[in-house]
Amino acid sequence: MALILAVAAAAVAGCSVGVPDPAAPGDVRTTPALATPTITPGYDAAAVAAKDLPLTAGGSLAPGVAVGLSDGLREAPGWKTIKENVAGENRYLKADGCVVSARVRVNQTALAVAGDDRASTAELFKYLDPTILPGYLKTDTLRWGGEPDKPGPRAEVLVFEGGSAPGGKSNAVLARLFATAGSSVFISLSCPDPAALAAARADVAERLVVVPPTN
Repeated sequence: MALILAVAAAAVAGCSVGVPDPAAPGDVRTTPALATPTITPGYDAAAVAAKDLPLTAGGSLAPGVAVGLSDGLREAPGWKTIKENVAGENRYLKADGCVVSARVRVNQTALAVAGDDRASTAELFKYLDPTILPGYLKTDTLRWGGEPDKPGPRAEVLVFEGGSAPGGKSNAVLARLFATAGSSVFISLSCPDPAALAAARADVAERLVVVPPTN
């Protein structure tokens, strides 16, 4: 578990942290505004974007079309952007000392388990740290499209909660590898204490919106 905490700490301390497909890494830019889904033959993007996306529903996405992440955390009270689209990463700092790093990775098929986003995401965590077993991961949600400040659908993600030693940082990592889409979202948080981490996670859950594919 120490390695993934190091990954999370490095992600918010200025080091370059990647979560690539071992064979074909790549980044996509985070999305400042939610795109309006379009409809292409064989894939109803609007219908997919209009309802929750549990881990069991990743197959409803368009093959090979990446998801995105909004940069809405910059608009949350107390937060500011300290890194914008650097190697595909956005980084945010809160007035209480919390730091969040968010990125999207593409070309993740080498880590994907066909038709199984839960297993695929477990493989992503295993790639980051072989000691992270599936049983250590919890389920949480992020917003899945929708309009800001209004109720909307949610996308399930898996979370590793690092905990903290006395006087140390409190850390968490949220991620999902979308097997059919072939891309992943990865968000790491580091805060001064558990209470600050809980508040930061609530902000992330509402402000860092997973953007559905548009074609």
